[in-house]
Amino acid sequence: MGDTISVIPLTRQAQFAPASADIATRTVSVVWTTGAPVRRRDLAGSYLERLSLEPAHVDLTRLTGASVLDSHRQDGLHRVLGTVREAQVNGSEGTALVQFSARPEVEPIWQDVVAGILRHVSVGYTVQQWAEGNDPTGARVRTAVAWTPFEISLVPTPADPGATVRQQEVPMDTTVTESEPLVTRAQVNAEIRGIARVAGLGQEFIDTLIDRQASADDARRAAFEELAKRTAQPLHTAHTLVEVGQSHEDPVTRAGYMGEALYSRIQPAHTLSEPARRYAYATPAEMARELLTLRGLPTTGLAPATLITRALHSTSDFSLIVGDTIGRTLRAAYQAAPSGIRRLGRQTTARDFRTVNKIMLGEAPTLERLNETGEIKAGTLAEARESYKVDTFARKIGISRQVLVNDDLGAFADLSRRMGQAAAETEAGVLVSLLESNSGTGPKMTDGKALFHTDHSNRAGSGGVIEDTTLSAARLALRSQTGLSGQRISATPKYLLVPAALETTAEKWLATIAAAKAADVNPFAGSLALVVEPRLSSATRWYVSADPSEIDGLEYAYLAGGQGPQVESKSGWDVDGVEIRVILDFGAGFIDWRGWYANGGA
Repeated sequence: MGDTISVIPLTRQAQFAPASADIATRTVSVVWTTGAPVRRRDLAGSYLERLSLEPAHVDLTRLTGASVLDSHRQDGLHRVLGTVREAQVNGSEGTALVQFSARPEVEPIWQDVVAGILRHVSVGYTVQQWAEGNDPTGARVRTAVAWTPFEISLVPTPADPGATVRQQEVPMDTTVTESEPLVTRAQVNAEIRGIARVAGLGQEFIDTLIDRQASADDARRAAFEELAKRTAQPLHTAHTLVEVGQSHEDPVTRAGYMGEALYSRIQPAHTLSEPARRYAYATPAEMARELLTLRGLPTTGLAPATLITRALHSTSDFSLIVGDTIGRTLRAAYQAAPSGIRRLGRQTTARDFRTVNKIMLGEAPTLERLNETGEIKAGTLAEARESYKVDTFARKIGISRQVLVNDDLGAFADLSRRMGQAAAETEAGVLVSLLESNSGTGPKMTDGKALFHTDHSNRAGSGGVIEDTTLSAARLALRSQTGLSGQRISATPKYLLVPAALETTAEKWLATIAAAKAADVNPFAGSLALVVEPRLSSATRWYVSADPSEIDGLEYAYLAGGQGPQVESKSGWDVDGVEIRVILDFGAGFIDWRGWYANGGA
């Protein structure tokens, strides 16, 4: 009984022979398949693929007139080498007559075809219907009983050794003379061209040998003589860069695609990459079967629980699937978590875990009018230094074997979302603790004074509620700040940071009101952005800060190459299943006090 599947492009390789080449028409006969079995794999394991060569089972409408391509590549018209003039199947093989283009860039390929150097072809096809069965040994066999070839390509490596082109042979009892068919002389001429091309000899060498109807042996001797003359010439060495791409058959790569497929079931809005689509509806047990099969391990007759157990203990690939799924969900939840105080800091990167020393430069000296002599005086920049370091925060969680066997993706989603939110909570906790250290006055700076200090002119002398008077005082304090050289820097207030208890009050004072008279105009409407941080311990203290891109202030850093939480997975640390380790390398510090102002509230 047959089953119909979605159309997926497939290829098979065969051979053609130069003896059937017609120089005048630039055509050559091709056997593009003999129906030889090809071993392939799917989620159910390894199987033999056969092509039915019954004419009723093969749709040749797309092959006649189709393109002859360079290695199945379709990224431009320059990949088209010729066209298929005729195509047929006879129950035992598929044959075709192909014609090569006369374009100059195709000529070297055509000469190699005629010389017998390029001999292998491959057919591209799609299968519309399969028939399932087994061979006499019990091996699984899938036979394409409705399929469509649509292109033929020249390729470097054959996969169907039984497929060849019919040779044009000369009878053994016949003496070949110059009056024999031109194809015999054409073969010799083609071999001469091939010898010259390999030896790097020009057209003049080829024409001389062809004009005197030299044999192939004569051509080889002449080529050796020409090469011997070059031995005294300097050799030029060329370096070739070979780039090796990632194999989709690699089990580790395959595990990444499987993890992406599981994530798409948790987050349907995620667009699957093309290699991951084949696993869109696969269960963890089916994925475990395929990974075991790729590793050459037996899977026949195993139950889902046994498949997952063997995958956990026989290979590390299966834990990568879970780690990839958890990691994607965790990062999505982490990025969606409310930022709060994080908005008021500037992000940077630390190279390692050593102390990060930040040098703060003072304001640039003002320009001075030149005197009559044109002398330009040198200016200097004052410096100050603050420091902090990156620390590591970590936690591990377990995904049990029962969850994997049950295909319980809800457990994946809930656990990973909570861990992502926990990572965001950890960062916010570090920033809030830093801001509220030393009983709310902030960390000690290099001048020996707290972040918020009367000598820094960034702390209200007495606490007050949010209103015009206190907001005006905060704004004036920031506008009046002076740099290391004593010059005004005029830090522009941008954010009002409040605890959750002051959110309503702050919204009222920042709201835009259509005032009937000037005295009722709200001067702070639209001038400050409200930031609510529920983790602040004081219900009355509030802050005003400048834009971190304008002036140094709060700064936080991740270890280089590891922004946000990083996920690692491994089988069987402490649980019967997969354990996930979430690691966050994060640190923060205040680089300057001039962009922040604190009011203790009332």
